[in-house]
Amino acid sequence: MKRLAAHELPSHLDLPLDSIVRCWTTSHWAYILFRGRLENDTFTETRHGKQSARTIITGHIMILSIDQGTTGTTAFVFDSRGAQIGYSYAEISNYYPKPGWVEQNAEEIWQITLSVCSAALERAGIRASDIQAVGITNQRETTILWDRHTGEPVHPAIVWQCRRSAEICAELVAAGNSQWLRERSGLLLDAYFSASKLLWLFRQNPKLLARARSGALCFGTMDSWLIWKMSGGRAHLTDHTNASRTLLYNLAQKHWDPELLALFDCPESILPEIRPSASYFTDTDPKAFLGTDAPICGVAGDQQAALFGQGCIHPGDIKNTYGTGCFMLAFAGEMPPALPQGLLATVACDVHGAPAYAVEGSVFTAGSAVQWLRDELGLIQQAAETEIIAQSIPDTRGVYLVPAFSGLGAPHWNPLARGTICGLSRGAGRAELVRATLESIAYQSDELVRLMSEALDLPISHMRVDGGASVNNFLMQFQADISALRVERPRQIESTAIGAALLAGIGSGLWQSRRLPECLKEIDRDFLPAMAAPKRESLLAGWKRAVSACQAF
Repeated sequence: MKRLAAHELPSHLDLPLDSIVRCWTTSHWAYILFRGRLENDTFTETRHGKQSARTIITGHIMILSIDQGTTGTTAFVFDSRGAQIGYSYAEISNYYPKPGWVEQNAEEIWQITLSVCSAALERAGIRASDIQAVGITNQRETTILWDRHTGEPVHPAIVWQCRRSAEICAELVAAGNSQWLRERSGLLLDAYFSASKLLWLFRQNPKLLARARSGALCFGTMDSWLIWKMSGGRAHLTDHTNASRTLLYNLAQKHWDPELLALFDCPESILPEIRPSASYFTDTDPKAFLGTDAPICGVAGDQQAALFGQGCIHPGDIKNTYGTGCFMLAFAGEMPPALPQGLLATVACDVHGAPAYAVEGSVFTAGSAVQWLRDELGLIQQAAETEIIAQSIPDTRGVYLVPAFSGLGAPHWNPLARGTICGLSRGAGRAELVRATLESIAYQSDELVRLMSEALDLPISHMRVDGGASVNNFLMQFQADISALRVERPRQIESTAIGAALLAGIGSGLWQSRRLPECLKEIDRDFLPAMAAPKRESLLAGWKRAVSACQAF
C-alpha cells in the first residue's frame, strides 16, 4: 500500500466517498480507490502504480466479463450499477474424432474470445481503454497443453465431456487409489476431470512428457489459457475453483498435491500458480488484447461463478443451473464438507471472493433432452413450445422418461445406464412425452437437493436458478412442487458472467464485497410449492421405479 500526498494530485479534485481515480504511470494505468474523503492530505493506493503524472476521474466503472463455455464464448460489459450495456456471443467448434471423444481448438477459442470482446465493447459504445477490470469464467476441466516459448498448443484441447481416459481411471481404481484420492481431492476417479486427460496425453506421446519435465510446456484449464494469451505469455495463472477440478489439488490444504502429481505423472513445473478468485492476476498486454492493459481481477470456473453470482455465500444456499445438463452447487462454508455419497466436494468463493467450499452434483442430460425432442423425434420446433404443451394436460398419464443418453450422473454415477421410457399406455402421446421430458429434469434435480440437505445437515427451503431452461415456467413450478421448496429466478439469468464481473469488481477494489450493485440481486419471479404431499410422494415413487428400470436394462 503506497501513501501519496494530496499535493501530488491536481488541486481541483473534489472527491466523493469511494471514488475511483485512474492514474497514468510510467508504464500503465493504475487504479486508486478513495475510501472516504482525503484525510491529512493523503490517500491510499490499493493497486499497483507509481506517482501519477496525470489523473482522470472516471465517470463510470466498466467491467468486461468473459464467459468461455463449452459451446460458445460470450462477452458482457457491465457498468457501475451492474447494468449490462454490451453483449456479444459466438459459437465455438467441438470435434468428435472417435466415439466418446470430444476436442476443441484452443487457438480458435482465443480468436473468438478476441472477436466477441471487441464486439461487446462496440455495442456498449466504449473503447477498450475504458475497461477498468476484467473477469473470466470458463468451462471447467477442459485440458490444454501448450509450448511455453511459442504459446502454441501441442494437442487439441481435451474437453471435460471426453471419455478417452476412462480406461486409465479404471486402471487406477483397480489399483486401490479411489478412496484416498477422493479424500484428498473431494472428487471421483473419473475421466470427467483434467488429470487423467493429461496422463493420457503423456502416455500417447512420451516426448510430451519429456518436454514437460524439462519445463518446456504449460498445462492449464481454459482460464489459464486465456490469461496466458491475454497477457502476451507473461502470466501462467489459475484460481482455486478451477484448480480444484483437476484431480491434482489438495482440497483441505488448498494447493497442488505432490502425491496426486506423482499418481498422474504430472511435473509440477507445468502447473499454473493458484490465486484467489477475486484478486489481481495480471494486466492484459496491449499488443495481445485489444490495445489495452486492463487488469484481470476475477477468475472462477463457470459453476462456482454462477454460485457467487446468485449470492450464495451462506451455508445451505443452493443454486441450480439448467443448461445442457444441470449443475447444482450448495455453499458449505469455510471448512471442507464431509464427503457426501454420490456428490462432490469442491472449492467455492466466500463473500470476499476467497476460497471456501461447496457440495456439487451434476445431471448429465437436461436441456439436451429437449433438443432430442426437437432434433431426433421432431415433436417440437423450438424449446419454448414445451411449456405450453406441458401445461395443456393435467399429467403424463403415468409416463416417465429417464434421459440417460450418456449414463446417469449424480447421485448414481452409472455410465452404462441408457435412456428409458416407462409407463406407456395407448392414451399417451406427444404432449405426455413432452411433459415427461420436462418433469425428468426436475426429478433428477430433486435427487440432488435431497442429498445436499443430508450432506450439509441443513434444511433447504429455497433454490436459486439460472441457465436457459430456467425461463420455462412449467419446469420451474414443477421443480418447486416436487422438491417442496421456493424456486427463485433472478431477473438476469446470466449468473456465470455476473459472478465473474462481481469477482473482478471486488478483486480490483472497484466494488466492495458487501455493497454490490442491487440490480444484480433482483428476483424476476418466485415459484412456490403448491402440490399436495401425497401426490408428491406418489410421483417420486414412480420416478424411483423408472430409474431402477433404466439401470436394470
